Amino acid sequence: MSSHVLLTHQTRYRYDRPVFLGPQTIRLRPSRSAKTPVRAYALRVDPAECQQSWQQDEFGNQVAEVVFAERVTHFDIIVRLEADLSPRNAFDFTLAPEARYWAPPVALDAVSSAGSAPLQRQQQAAQQQQAGSAMFAPRSGLYSPDEQAALSAYRATPAAGPYLHAFLADWVKKASCDTLDMLVALNRALAGHIGYQVRLEPGIWSPEETLARETGSCRDSAWLMIAVLRHLGFAARFVSGYLLQSTRTAEGEETLTCDLHAWAEAFLPGAGWVGFDTTSGLLTAQGHLPLAATPAPEQAAPVSGVLDQCNATFDVSMQTARLVIPESV
Repeated sequence: MSSHVLLTHQTRYRYDRPVFLGPQTIRLRPSRSAKTPVRAYALRVDPAECQQSWQQDEFGNQVAEVVFAERVTHFDIIVRLEADLSPRNAFDFTLAPEARYWAPPVALDAVSSAGSAPLQRQQQAAQQQQAGSAMFAPRSGLYSPDEQAALSAYRATPAAGPYLHAFLADWVKKASCDTLDMLVALNRALAGHIGYQVRLEPGIWSPEETLARETGSCRDSAWLMIAVLRHLGFAARFVSGYLLQSTRTAEGEETLTCDLHAWAEAFLPGAGWVGFDTTSGLLTAQGHLPLAATPAPEQAAPVSGVLDQCNATFDVSMQTARLVIPESV
């Protein structure tokens, strides 16, 4: 069966009256650094009477800026692309010598045991914050001074709440010293701990809320993974993209599906950015097609912009098809 896939992704906005749209930013073009080859790409916007330009944002993503001069009653975005989903080894990379082994960060304060009540953990975390201390000291030696400067936006680490505090304390006690083994195990552990749910409402849950609920969407668990990685001393970023994968129908027939998805990436010297899908617990592979990679989730929204106050409806559809590629003679 051909590994070449044609994807048609349509996003439709409908407004109850003519409205002025502010500049709209569309982040639906695969990254130049995507490991899945993209053979063709086209973006169409309707109404066509608009000014459209391609730009590169401050994080290196290719984004389309769309400006409408007149009021509109609808806004449609149609993406068509062809991708080659030939299987690839997700572990096909080599870590730099200084990154092969992982030294757990130093615990600066004692924390409660895993069996302590959340209220006790919250009180201890509050006491530590009042004392002006962080739970973990930043890990040294992983990144060179130049890398530390270049990755500063992806290393910013907010204070850990009681649930995240407890998870980190428990994890560093049992984490492997082998960097890759530790990261693979961490990804699987979070995937097993956080149940997946579809959340259609906008916004991202905080790592604390996701841990407390023990459930979340792909974007919630990805943001949790990023928080954990940063507390452990790794540079990490949020990635939004397409997930193309084969499934079987009730009749046993193979079918190809596509969804907008989110995952985390950690920067590992020698390997670069390595993707971790915390929904599945696996490393990202040929079916993960990145569209935007940013320090924070809200910066990676597929579409963002402002519009007049109105009642709006929103609809998304995706169609996939395998392409027949003639054999070369």
